[in-house]
Amino acid sequence: MKGIIGQIEKGKPFFEKVSRNIYLGAVRDGFLTAMPAILFASIFILLAALPEVLGFAWPESVSTWLWKVYNYSMGVVGLLVSATTARSLSESVNRKMPKNKVINSTSAMLASIVGFMLLSVSQIDGVFSAEYMGTKGLLASFVSAFITVNVYRFCVLKNITIKMPKEVPGTISQTFKDIFPFAFSVLAMVIIDLIVRTTLNVPFAEALVKLLSPLFTAADGYLGIMIIWGMMAFFWFVGVHGPSIVEPAIAAIIYVNVEANLQLYNAGEQASNVLTVGLGNFVGTMGGTGATLVVPFIFMLLAKSKQLKAVGKASFIPVSFAVNEPLLFSAPIILNPYFFIPFLLTPMINVCIFKFFVDVIGMNSFMYVLPWATPAPIGLVLGTGMGLWSFVLVLTLIVVDFLIYLPFCKVYDKELVMQEASNAQLEAAAAKTQPAMASAVSGIAATQAAVELEETESVSNEVKPTNVLVLCAGAGTSAMLANALTEGAEQFSVPISASAGAYGSHYEIMQDYDMVILAPQVGSYFEDIKEDTDRLGIKLAATKGAEYISLTRDPKKAVDYVIGQLK
Repeated sequence: MKGIIGQIEKGKPFFEKVSRNIYLGAVRDGFLTAMPAILFASIFILLAALPEVLGFAWPESVSTWLWKVYNYSMGVVGLLVSATTARSLSESVNRKMPKNKVINSTSAMLASIVGFMLLSVSQIDGVFSAEYMGTKGLLASFVSAFITVNVYRFCVLKNITIKMPKEVPGTISQTFKDIFPFAFSVLAMVIIDLIVRTTLNVPFAEALVKLLSPLFTAADGYLGIMIIWGMMAFFWFVGVHGPSIVEPAIAAIIYVNVEANLQLYNAGEQASNVLTVGLGNFVGTMGGTGATLVVPFIFMLLAKSKQLKAVGKASFIPVSFAVNEPLLFSAPIILNPYFFIPFLLTPMINVCIFKFFVDVIGMNSFMYVLPWATPAPIGLVLGTGMGLWSFVLVLTLIVVDFLIYLPFCKVYDKELVMQEASNAQLEAAAAKTQPAMASAVSGIAATQAAVELEETESVSNEVKPTNVLVLCAGAGTSAMLANALTEGAEQFSVPISASAGAYGSHYEIMQDYDMVILAPQVGSYFEDIKEDTDRLGIKLAATKGAEYISLTRDPKKAVDYVIGQLK
C-alpha cells in the first residue's frame, strides 16, 4: 500500500497544475463571487416552499412576493456569473500580461453580460424571455466570459485601440481604449448567435445544453456520481484541493438540476435529478471530503490511543460543520495508507445510496441550495423538503459510514497504541537510569521556555501593527488560524490583527493587509498569488498540513510564526 501511495504522490505536481488552470479557477471564483445571490435566493425559496410541507400555506400575495425575490436573484444567476467569471478570468490573465498592458476588468464584465444576453435571451412580443437567464444559461455564461476576455487580451497585446492625446483625462482615455475590444467581443457573440439561430432555430444556450445533455445524463448515473466524488476524495488524499479540480466541470449542471427539481416538485412530480449541489455538500462530502462525519466520533469513543482520542475531541465540532482539515492533517488521513480505501470508498457508497433512495424508493432529491457549512444531516433533510425518507437516509448513511471506517480506524489505532506503549517503555527506562539528567533536562527546558516567552514578548513590542489575512478554500479552515492569532495577540499584547478569507474572493481586500498566509489546501496557488503580493509589497507565507494544525492549536506559536516570517 505504501508503494501505491508513493506512486500517487508522484502525480501531485500534475494535479496541482490542473487545479491552477485559469479557466477552472475563473469558473470556481465566478461562482464564489455570485454565491451571496444564490444563498439569498435560497432563503426566500425555503420560506416560500417549506411551510407547505408542514401544512401551512402563505396568502397568495405573500407567496407571490417570495417567488418574485427568488426569480429576480436566482432567476438571473446566469447573467451574474457571466460578469463575475469574466472579471475573475481577466484578473488572472492580467498577472501574465506585460507591464502597462492590462485588461480593464470592469469593461470586460460589461461586454460579457452583453454577450451572454445575445447567446441566451430571445425576444418574445417585445420582451425578454428569462428561461435561459438563470441556471439554464450558466454554460453560455462561461462561453461569453472566456471569449470576451481572450478578445480583450488580443486587442491589448496587439495595441488595437483608439489612442487619445496625453492631455485627455485617464478615465476618458480608457473609455476609448475599450471601444475596440468591447465591440469585437460582442461581435463574436453576434456571429455565434446568428449561426446557431439560423441553423438550429434556438438560442446558443439551449443548443449547448442539448449538445451536452448526454454527458450530464451519464454523470447523473451511478458510475458518473461515483467517479465525480471518488475523484474529489482522491485528489484531496494526495493533498490537492479536489473540489477545485472537479467542481468547475459540473458547476452548471448541479445548479440547473436544483432548479429543475424545484419545478418538478411544484408541479406535483418527484424531484428526481440526483446530480445537485446538495448531493456533494451533504452526501458525498458528508462532514467534509471523504465523508468523514463519523470519524472523529469513532476516535473519541472507541480509540484507545491518546493521539486519536485527542484528534477526535479537537475535530468533531469543525467536522460537524464540514471543516475537516483538522482531522485530515492531524490524524493524519492525508497520504495515510490506512485510510486510502475508506476515504475514497465512503463518498462513492454514499452517493449511490442516495441515488437508490431517489430512483427506487421515490424520495425527492435536493430542491434547495443551502450553505455548504450547514451540518450534513440538517442540510440533507431541509434540502430535500423534509420528507420522511430523508430522515431514514440520514440514519442509513451514518451507520454505513461508521461500518466502513471502523475497521480501518481500529487497525490504525492498534498501531498507534503499540507505538505509544513502546515510547512509554523507553521513557520509563530512561527515567530509571538517568533520573538526575532527566530532572536537569526538565529544568533547562522550563527555563528555556520562559526565556523564549520573554523574548517573544520583547520582540512583539517592537513589531509594528500587522494585519494578517489567512486564506483557505472556503474561509472555514482559515478562521481557525485567524482565531488563534487573535487570541495570541491579545494574550501577549502583540499588535497583530487577523482575518479569514476564501481564495478567489481576496483580490479586492488583499491590499489592506501586510501579510497573507495560505492554508495547506490552497498552498498550490502560492506562485499565482505571489505575483500579486510582490506587486503590493505584502509578505506571503504558505503552511503545510501538520504545521498549520499546530499553529491553530497554539496561539503563542501562531504569533511567533508571524513574527518570524516578517523578520
